[in-house]
Amino acid sequence: MIEQDVLERVLSSATKTGADFAEVYAEDKRSTSAGLDDGLVEQVTSGRDRGAGIRVIAGDTTGFAYTSDLSEAGLLAAAGAASAAARGGGGGVKTVGLTKAAAHRPNTIIHDPDSIEKARKVELLNRMNDAARAYGEQIVQVSAGYGDSRKRVLVANTDGVLADDEIVRTLLRINAVADGDGGMQTGYQSMGHTVGFEIFDTVDVEEMAREAARQAITKLQARPAPSGEMPVVIKHGTGGVLFHEACGHGLEADHIQKGASVYAGKVGELVANPLVTLVDDGTMPGEWGTLGIDDEGQRTQRNVLIEDGILTDYMWDFLRARKDGRPQSGNGRRQSYQHLPMVRMTNTFVMNGPDNPDDIVSSTPNGVYVAKLGGGSVNTASGDFVFGMTEAYLIEDGKITEPLRDGNLIGNGPKVLQDIDMLANDFSMGSPGTCGKDGQGVPVGDGQPTLRVKALTVGGTAA
Repeated sequence: MIEQDVLERVLSSATKTGADFAEVYAEDKRSTSAGLDDGLVEQVTSGRDRGAGIRVIAGDTTGFAYTSDLSEAGLLAAAGAASAAARGGGGGVKTVGLTKAAAHRPNTIIHDPDSIEKARKVELLNRMNDAARAYGEQIVQVSAGYGDSRKRVLVANTDGVLADDEIVRTLLRINAVADGDGGMQTGYQSMGHTVGFEIFDTVDVEEMAREAARQAITKLQARPAPSGEMPVVIKHGTGGVLFHEACGHGLEADHIQKGASVYAGKVGELVANPLVTLVDDGTMPGEWGTLGIDDEGQRTQRNVLIEDGILTDYMWDFLRARKDGRPQSGNGRRQSYQHLPMVRMTNTFVMNGPDNPDDIVSSTPNGVYVAKLGGGSVNTASGDFVFGMTEAYLIEDGKITEPLRDGNLIGNGPKVLQDIDMLANDFSMGSPGTCGKDGQGVPVGDGQPTLRVKALTVGGTAA
């Protein structure tokens, strides 16, 4: 994308006014998307975006500039702007010698989505539309979407880092709406991986559609969710977002250094039930948050954050690691070349426990079973959260019974970690997600085995 000698001259120029550090992050991204609504494919779009962001650090000041001009002249102009923002004074020239890092490719691509005809991508949407509508006459509306992207990234900095990566992502989603005596209800399914079009050799798109339709029709017979504190069982692969939002963000080093996290200063302390081990892992092949390198050129890695209930470490990017004098953890991420990096999660999950998932339900006399957790909101400083229950059921006499609707889970992340009293051995990752932080969105994955929280507040509408 950019020749090494050009990168070296740009970095030297960026630091000639005496800056401590300079970095070039360049990317070239191609993407395709298609949408279907009410049986009609509304749009098939393709695009390309390329450019570079240049970061210059002088003392505690960071200058940043970006450009879509990847010529040497364009990069030098951006470097000059970033350098001026970081420091206005004169200084010496820093010679930069770049060393290319060994390749680290956790993702293997067989069929580049760019090489696939758009008609085959549209065909997927039509097949899902037909399957969802055929599931039941109550299905009155179907919308579906397909997306893929291929992004090449290159990172070089004055610490001698020179690394590149190529990330291919493929995504499919469907939303089905059912109409009945109880009003209109929705069902949703999605899948996304850092793999190519070969994913559709193994994913049954019709089954995805039928599952979305089943959820919507099931909720037509749902009763209002109860209210109050009770045991809550969360199905495997569906509740990872709770740990991402309510716990993971509190383990990001920027929040720790600001003192804006309940986990600050607690390394070595018991912060969860000893059953719980929480991991962030950017190396999991094919998962939505997987990367070869983070957006600061560091190899992604497996970071054990909580082990057997004990807080072991936080997640680190360049700035926070430098301040604490420790290695980075491969968690520096940014939305695009137009954004500065910050500490972010990759794939975050709770590991398996010793229990059988069926035993968890049968040993719960009364409570709520959450088969699909929805979106919510979290106070990162306190860990307090509210999440919607997209698909949930009553547990009565140790059995899953009636479907529920209009319910929320209300609680506190650190307390949930302590109140997990059963953890199954059926771990799976969940649906692809986008983490929003300080106005930037990046792809992330999450997952967990079936688990029980012994006491969690359910906010329902039942009288």
